[in-house]
Amino acid sequence: MVKMSNLVDQIERYLKKILQDTSQGYVVIQRSGLASQFECAPSQINYVLSTRFSVEQGYLVESRRGGGGYLRIVKLGIETPDYLDDFITNLSDGELTQNAAEGLIKRLAEEELLSKREAMLVRTVMDRETLSLQIPERDRLRARLMAAVLRTLTREDF
Repeated sequence: MVKMSNLVDQIERYLKKILQDTSQGYVVIQRSGLASQFECAPSQINYVLSTRFSVEQGYLVESRRGGGGYLRIVKLGIETPDYLDDFITNLSDGELTQNAAEGLIKRLAEEELLSKREAMLVRTVMDRETLSLQIPERDRLRARLMAAVLRTLTREDF
């Protein structure tokens, strides 16, 4: 029997590999086909998509249900200035959970905008233990801090 976390990791690796191998920047798959391939319930595929393929992690997942239903997973480019400007604005005015922050930090490291060491530092600053406030203030502060980190990363006058 495959452990759930191991299965989630396997599905994530598989989807990221096929995304990496395509020149289109997106893949179209059927949820039921993927569930059959990994011998799991379609709800487990949904879990992987919602936890490992969020906008903060750099993905857009479009879903169409029904007989001809499909999933389209799009790898979002972080390098587009408009995308980052909008994202920073939304962060500055909103909230950011620890899980969403960790996903974003992981993405920034994967895109090589943060070194491994820098990612560890930012992760430490964003941690709920470091930001010892009550929710929602903690998530608001985390969002403002992440917006500041992103603004710094996009500056060209270092």
